[in-house]
Amino acid sequence: MKKTKLFAAIAGAGLLVLSGVFVAADHIDAPAVAGTTTDIADLFAFEGDNPNNTVLIATLQGPLVPGTITENASFDEDVMVEFNIDNTGDFIEDLVIQAVKRGDSMYFFGPAQPAQTGLSSEVATFAERTAVKISTIDDVQTTTNNGMSFFAGPRRDPFYFDFNRFNGVISGSVAPDGFLPPGEATDFFEGLNVLAIAVEIPNSMLGSAPTHVGEAVGISNLPPAYNVWVSAKRKQ
Repeated sequence: MKKTKLFAAIAGAGLLVLSGVFVAADHIDAPAVAGTTTDIADLFAFEGDNPNNTVLIATLQGPLVPGTITENASFDEDVMVEFNIDNTGDFIEDLVIQAVKRGDSMYFFGPAQPAQTGLSSEVATFAERTAVKISTIDDVQTTTNNGMSFFAGPRRDPFYFDFNRFNGVISGSVAPDGFLPPGEATDFFEGLNVLAIAVEIPNSMLGSAPTHVGEAVGISNLPPAYNVWVSAKRKQ
């Protein structure tokens, strides 16, 4: 019997509620994984151009100076990136979409019910499988399968943050002025890159979104919404 690979989580980006556009960010501030192939930068979840679709994007290994993508940064065959979807409101993943690099391609598995939940995962080899060639700066590749679309490769870092001003506020060197208004702030991440993994999926494949997610996190009057989070898991 063929045994699936077991992965254990060592990095994660935020628990977030999917309703409109939501972002969870974790740039530079995770010492245990900073600068490694499991370092998650952002998670984006939003409605697609088709309102019946949801787009999930995870970015990793940022920020990267242009030119370092091919020299120092690449996806790791021993790391699985896993999108977790809770469609019942209990904050436990009901579905997963997994991304695993093999050669020059990224293989996606799912959406599927996970064989196990929590910090460890097995590759869902029983689920729908789709491969897309990993893009380069000059060769952008996407693929579609069963109504889903997939991408993996370098992209411009979309995160906006005046990091230098933040450090000044934290240290007290710019107090009491605080943060600058948008027109005067400087985006530390402008021109920097990340590695990105993106999936667009019909909502019909994610199940019905729960109606009580907002109340669970202390926010009232939210429409039905999924809980979505992403983790990077290294092969054991």
